[in-house]
Amino acid sequence: MSEAPAASTETMEFKSELRQILHLITHSLYSNKEIFLRELISNASDAINKIRFNSINNSDLLDGDTEWKIKLIADKGKNTLTISDNGTGMSRETIVDQLGTIAKSGTRAFLETLQQADEASRPDLIGQFGVGFYSSFMVADRVTVVSRLAGDPIDQGVRWVSAGEGEFTVKTVDKETHGTDVTLHLKEDEKEFLEEWRLRQVVKEFSDFIEYPVVMDVERHEPVEGEDDKTEAVVREETLNSMKALWLRSKDEIEEDEYNAFYRQISHDYGDPARVIHYTAEGLTEFKVLLFIPAKRPFDMMFGDPKVGPRLYVQRVQIMENCEELLPPYLRFIKGVVDCADLPLNVSREILQQNPILDRIRKNIVKRIFSVLEEMKKDEFDKYVDFYRELGLILKEGMAQDFENRDTLTSLAVYESMNTEAGKYISMDEYVDQMPPDQEEIYYLIGEHRGMLERTPYLEVFRDRGWNVLFMTDPIDEFVMTSVTEYREKKYKAADKGDISADESDKARAEDDEKTFKALIETLKGKITEVQDIRLSSRLKDSASCLVADEGAMSAHMERLMQRMGEGGAQSQASSKRILELNAGHPVVQGLQKLHDSDGEDARVESIGRLLYEQAVVAEGSKLDDPVGFAGRINDLLVKELIRI
Repeated sequence: MSEAPAASTETMEFKSELRQILHLITHSLYSNKEIFLRELISNASDAINKIRFNSINNSDLLDGDTEWKIKLIADKGKNTLTISDNGTGMSRETIVDQLGTIAKSGTRAFLETLQQADEASRPDLIGQFGVGFYSSFMVADRVTVVSRLAGDPIDQGVRWVSAGEGEFTVKTVDKETHGTDVTLHLKEDEKEFLEEWRLRQVVKEFSDFIEYPVVMDVERHEPVEGEDDKTEAVVREETLNSMKALWLRSKDEIEEDEYNAFYRQISHDYGDPARVIHYTAEGLTEFKVLLFIPAKRPFDMMFGDPKVGPRLYVQRVQIMENCEELLPPYLRFIKGVVDCADLPLNVSREILQQNPILDRIRKNIVKRIFSVLEEMKKDEFDKYVDFYRELGLILKEGMAQDFENRDTLTSLAVYESMNTEAGKYISMDEYVDQMPPDQEEIYYLIGEHRGMLERTPYLEVFRDRGWNVLFMTDPIDEFVMTSVTEYREKKYKAADKGDISADESDKARAEDDEKTFKALIETLKGKITEVQDIRLSSRLKDSASCLVADEGAMSAHMERLMQRMGEGGAQSQASSKRILELNAGHPVVQGLQKLHDSDGEDARVESIGRLLYEQAVVAEGSKLDDPVGFAGRINDLLVKELIRI
């Protein structure tokens, strides 16, 4: 390999965030350092996948080289380990962009997560955030990359060198073959990664299912032919991985550990999946499916832009790493592989988007995923609840988006409720089955957390009647419930909206109360203009007052969410007027009524009425417009009470 003129050499600096990442990787990652090899082999496999796909329409890219493999070269004399592939390779521009800068939306999030994560979980974050190449610096004090893009001339190779600190150099070189060679100049205490047994061990654990052979030259002492007492050293290239496409094998011959290892390989998750979905579909369209439902929310769901869809293979050739057409966005946490023999090998993304075969596969897969989740909910409810706590927030998106599967997605939802102890959940079917005969609607209450919800005055009537109320505490619940109107022919109704009809025993008393409190309510309507209306409540049993929204209006919780989203911007808006409900059976309200009867112009009528409104604002979790005035009115009452002592 000869070098191009020195003029083609260039020294560049890493971007600041990447320098911080490299510093953390180099100095703070101590456990599971062997994942660097998994990441480099995975990158090499992706490069081979890419050239195989690109060569379908351009065979000139191959240069006659179709013996796909990833070679490990351990040189103990130079203390280097090289991972070499004959994949698509990189141009000078690509290598600078890919290895010198990280222009990805999740970089800052990755950096923050890496800094906060415990030592055991840090190495796995590397692969999840797509910066696996940099894990090389856990074991190497210098890394050299030599690459040539398939289709480029021999003299357009490029060499990238860095010590993982502040800068890197790029130089144009000759490279006889397309592909990439990554050479790690190992640290003195990392020489174990030059040993055959160690490399075999790592490849077996992390990369056994890579579909291309991972090979290395191995020296063996073999008998000399014709001389039984003599041996000679023979070097042979041996394959270290099984290359068994797991999805093509029968379920009966696959161990759980093999599934778990393959899941970790394709997902970069550190743990085991919650469920494995492995089957072959036959009939009009034949395809094989191997999907995994994770137990925990993947990091790319929380930071960055997660990729949607499983890997799509056609006749064992990877066509697409993430086929969005195979899964709806709300199932983006599903990882795996779909292999279909009925699609053309040179299928393009444009053709995929209009392909009826993919539509049939998608419906089949989605239906199977729902079936497995339902089975998990039925047979292992506690495990399912753990899954739903992690990923239910994403799954709920489908309740608002997917009309066709809305009932199924609703049946998969689980919630805490007024009648379940903290931390326990109830399914929708359980809720409906437990509804007493006189309850006609499914009641729910949306808020930030259970502690806030279970102490609100809105629940008093439901406790009194023995009706349950679902607690919805995910930020998306408010948006979802604008789309979901009923389940099993039972209408949903917010516990803090509209009116709650009085039962038979209360109706007569309610009519008398209307007459008794009519004058007071009319007076308060003229004084407390912050509310839309004032009325007596059929939902309050212990509290004096509460605020409710009209049936179709935005709830207080939704308003708070919108205000946070638009804080300081055009979306920020004042709270809409709600309805103030008063409890006719509460001593404060009854006392206020008597005060009004004796003197409707008494200033205390407005002051106490306003206190009832303000305490209702506080009870719903909103902020007071005049907290100083509220404090003053409370202090006046306290002073008068203390004077009596």
